[in-house]
Amino acid sequence: MYALKEKVSEKLSRLLADSPSPPSPELQESPQANSHSKGAKALSSLFTYIHPSTAKQKTRGDLKSLQSSPTRWRSNSFSWKIQNMDCQPEGIPKNECRESTLSHGELESPVSGRSVSAPEFFEDAFEPPSPWKLMPNLTDDSSFINVELYEFLQASLPNIVKGCQWGLLYSTLKHGTSLRTLIRKSADLSSPGLLIVGDRKGAVFGGLLDCPLKPCPRRKYQGTNQTFVFTTKYGEPRLFRATGANRYFYLCLNDFLAFGGGGNFALSLDEDLLAGSSGPCQTFGNTCLAHDPEFELKNVELWGFTHSSRYLT
Repeated sequence: MYALKEKVSEKLSRLLADSPSPPSPELQESPQANSHSKGAKALSSLFTYIHPSTAKQKTRGDLKSLQSSPTRWRSNSFSWKIQNMDCQPEGIPKNECRESTLSHGELESPVSGRSVSAPEFFEDAFEPPSPWKLMPNLTDDSSFINVELYEFLQASLPNIVKGCQWGLLYSTLKHGTSLRTLIRKSADLSSPGLLIVGDRKGAVFGGLLDCPLKPCPRRKYQGTNQTFVFTTKYGEPRLFRATGANRYFYLCLNDFLAFGGGGNFALSLDEDLLAGSSGPCQTFGNTCLAHDPEFELKNVELWGFTHSSRYLT
């Protein structure tokens, strides 16, 4: 009986020794659970790459139950970056697809590909032309002539002086207030001259006459039907040409200079070039050129026209 028990005990010991020990419940994991764990990890990493915070919230319960911490999905062949809504494989040069890191106020040159500041990139931007570019024939500064008046007078001049350069023969600001000086300065020119004056209220007016001026000992009219008078009193330049009613174009004395006749002088200046008068006349059919019939002169300028830019001053 004792021998039988020994044999049975020996056989049981051998059976137990040959059979594999069962895994512990804590370490057991079915194939289905293992596959689910791998899928959860991939899904978690994808959500984490697109929006880490959202992916973490949505997969927290699954990952917690599987005891798996979230990991970022990575590939051996590509590294993904969000840049201008495109993807950049590692094999493509960075200069073909790169992140935009230009700061505010910088632009990328389409030729060189480098970042440049806005002023350098737009160095050929349009710039408004200067008054000198709009008045190319004007060789001196003027107290009265602006672009609008320049273009108006340029179109009103006789053909013989169109396209010529404008030279300042006389100005009271440069040469003093003297009619005799004005007459003397006109001797430098042998073509029509333009007299421009202004009153203290802002009106600019004057007229075209022949140069050099030749004072007469008595009142004797000179000039041709090319003589005209103009004014800006009405807000824009206005021209009055000879009507043909008479031939009183202009008077030149040593102490007096006037345009027109028949009723009033269209414009008259005294010998000191400090005061003047203006009124309607038959010669030009004009109205008063200044704001008032009697006025104080702001300045007096005499302009000549020539193909040479040099005038004696």
